[in-house]
Parts: sequence; C-alpha cells; structure tokens
Amino acid sequence: MSGDTCLTSLCPAAESKPKTCSFKVGNLGNKYVRLNVGGSLYYTTVQVLTRHDTMLKAMFSGRMEVLTDKEGWILIDRCGKHFGAILNYLRDDTIALPKHRQEVKELMAEAKYYLIQGLVDMCQAALQDKKDLYEPVCNIPIITSPKEEERLIESSMKPVVKLLYNRSNNKYSYTSNSDDNLLKNIELFDKLSLRFNGRVLFIKDVIGDEICCWSFYGQGRKLAEVCCTSIVYATEKKQTKVEFPEARIYEETLNVLLYETPRVPDNSLLEATSRSRSQAAHSEDDDGFELRDRVRRIHVKRYSTYDDRQLGH
Repeated sequence: MSGDTCLTSLCPAAESKPKTCSFKVGNLGNKYVRLNVGGSLYYTTVQVLTRHDTMLKAMFSGRMEVLTDKEGWILIDRCGKHFGAILNYLRDDTIALPKHRQEVKELMAEAKYYLIQGLVDMCQAALQDKKDLYEPVCNIPIITSPKEEERLIESSMKPVVKLLYNRSNNKYSYTSNSDDNLLKNIELFDKLSLRFNGRVLFIKDVIGDEICCWSFYGQGRKLAEVCCTSIVYATEKKQTKVEFPEARIYEETLNVLLYETPRVPDNSLLEATSRSRSQAAHSEDDDGFELRDRVRRIHVKRYSTYDDRQLGH
C-alpha cells in the first residue's frame, strides 16, 4: 500500500486491549508503520512523522509512549478526516488547502493539536484571504431618485418587490407598537430577499412620501401595493400607526413569482392576480382601463379608531 488513506474503518474486537510501546527512529528507519486515526487507517514511515518538530515527532522518537491494538495498529484518538492532509504537509512542507472555509478551520484545529505551526500559519492566512474576498449573498439596490427607480424596474427581467420606509415622513407621533412593526417589515424584507434571491429583484426606497409601503411589479408594471400605515384617532390627538400585514406581504410576493417569464405582457396573468373577473369586467366597462393597468392597493386599517397604546401612555 501507499502512504495515502486506506478507505476502511477498523473495528477492533471487544476483548482486545490497547498496549503501549515506544519507537526509535534508528530501529524502524524508513519502514512503514500503520496508524489508526479515529477509525481511518493510514500507512506512512517514522521518517515522515519525525521530519518536523511536532507532537508526532515526540510520539515516534521514543519521547512519548503510543497505544497499539493487538494487530499492531498505532491508535491516535483524533478525527481522521484531515490526517491525510497532515501527512502530506509533513512530506512536502506544503499542501493545497480545502476550498471551503469550514474545512480550513477544521484542518487548522488538527494542525494546532499536532503542533504543526507552519500548517497553522497557512490556514490562518487562507482564512484571512477568504474573509477579504467575501462576497455578499445578495445585493439590494437603494433608490436615490424616481428616475433611478423607473430605470431599475423597466430594465429588470425579474419580478420586483420594493419596500419604501421613511420614518421621518410622519407629522404625528407614533403608537407604541409602530417602531416594532416597522422593524418587522424591514426584517421580513431581508428574509424574502435571501429566500428569493436570483428570482426576484428586491429594492429599497428611503426617499418616498410614505412611511412604510410595499410595492410589487411584474413585467415592468405595478401589480399591487400594501400600505402599512394608518391614522389612529386617539382621545387627545391623532397618531400614526404602522402595521405588519405579514400574510398579505407573503401572498403578494408569491403572486409576483408568476411573472418569471420573458418581457411579453400576459393579460391572463394580470387578470389572475388582479380583482375577480366580475369586478374586472364591470370596471372595464365603466372606466375603459385595460387589465394590465390596474393595481391592487391594500391599505391596512386606514383611519382606524382603534388605539393600541398601553394604559399609562
């Protein structure tokens, strides 16, 4: 066998007991020794294991006792996943590190255990490089002008979901739960942008006239709007209330997924996600609007007389 990993696991008999022994380089020279590292089997030489000043050198130069089973396998109580990379580094003084950051961390932990400082330094440098080259999971454009918004929506080949939030637009005081609900809307936007990244274009608007409002677009046209603000008539003064209509936002987001199609207006899709057919036909006769020009606007409890302030506020 070569010095590479044997793809088998060793299951010693229940009655076998490990025994201790000592190794000397002069006695074994370049002869192969058999290692059982956490169930993974390896062949290598004592010369390789003692090339660097590491814990392995201490084990196989007679300074430390090692455990062996009845078949002569030397037992090392560590995970054997990265031990092949450890041996390759001892042979060549360099290795190709894993691509995934988590595996590099695992390899570095093993290198620290075996006191292989050179390999630890390699892993640390690679982790720093991967951190510097970190790319975001998704990019969210922030609108700075109405023209930019129009350009983004018209040029997008994907459905678009826009969240407008601007807390400073309020001329009244907020109800007690409004700040929490505003934060929930922002958090839901972040979750949806991660969930549907690559399928839907998510954009943020911080310059609009509303306080918190969702807009949904398909094939370059506005399909629906969910306004999350309302006016509460309190006993002494008016207040602005921010709602969190989570179910409605999810519904409209799933509706825009129907528009993952080429940029060809599809009246049947627009009709399916608009009002009922009877209402649509009635409105078409009265107003003469085409189906694709209609926008569902949902205002949550606008001009509600309900006051959700806690007692004492």
